Amino acid sequence: MNKSASVKVYHGYGHAHNLVVYGHVFKRKAKTQQVYSNNLFVNIAHLLKLFILKPYAFVEVRLQFFDQTIYNKTEGDGFFKFEWKAEHDVPAGWHFVKVEAVDKNGKVLSAGEGKVYVPHITQYAFISDVDDTVMISHSATIGRRLRELFIKNPHTRKTFPDAASHYQQLALSHTESDQPNPFFYVSSSEWNLYDYLVETFRFNKLPDGAFLLNTLKRWKDLVRTGKTGHEGKLLRVMRILDAFPNQKFVFFGDNSQQDPKIYSTIVKKYPKNIEAVYIRNIRPEKEAETRQWLKKVEEKGVRACLFNNSEQAIEHSKSIGLIQ
Repeated sequence: MNKSASVKVYHGYGHAHNLVVYGHVFKRKAKTQQVYSNNLFVNIAHLLKLFILKPYAFVEVRLQFFDQTIYNKTEGDGFFKFEWKAEHDVPAGWHFVKVEAVDKNGKVLSAGEGKVYVPHITQYAFISDVDDTVMISHSATIGRRLRELFIKNPHTRKTFPDAASHYQQLALSHTESDQPNPFFYVSSSEWNLYDYLVETFRFNKLPDGAFLLNTLKRWKDLVRTGKTGHEGKLLRVMRILDAFPNQKFVFFGDNSQQDPKIYSTIVKKYPKNIEAVYIRNIRPEKEAETRQWLKKVEEKGVRACLFNNSEQAIEHSKSIGLIQ
């Protein structure tokens, strides 16, 4: 393998007729290994490395899934997306995929492995925002957001009390323990932070899931991390709904930015596909406006819950039969 390139494959999702996997190809090895330190400078150095990247533009990539091979090319920022139909039935669960970057002579420059999740048809599915919904991020205030990012590492980042307990109960709601309901974590944070977020969620015992993040940023744009891409977030959520037309979705977000508006817009378009919308009340000064958006959600026959802490959300989930 060529050390001048690296392939990063993110968790994908789909069913037999519509499978999706995303990733990036970088020139030189992407530095993602982290030492979990309480030293501020160690954490700052690691975070900067995540944003000092050299994407490999317009290189050929090929995906192998069982006995299928699918070809594509990276975009200008090294990003690739594979969307394909399986030739055979794909059982529910996680399945490995391999992606190779190939030069003009057909030589493999680098390869990466990822996983694609195929849920059971009868299950619920959950779409959750990340910052200030699950993880304390102060995303509305850029200084405090950067302070959380720089000072903390994935083992010291705080999630909201009982958020993991709620999500764990929902993962096993109306299903078997070996067939958990799928979780999709949709965030305005960039793909640079993928490993950081996966490890934060793993360490805090949140359900495994597919992350759908925002366009890669370079180091000079670091101060704007998480501040763009709300329109992109709307499209990412709608893409998931289109991929799973037979499942009932539950949304989780907060009112620090645009979640109430985004989710209300989606409920208006897909009212029969949405079971409930949960919004964490991060900014009490926006409570009245948030309630207006949630009123529009309820007018479409979809349950809505504005909650101050996860205990309230858990009680609501019990009251509507989402969890026992």
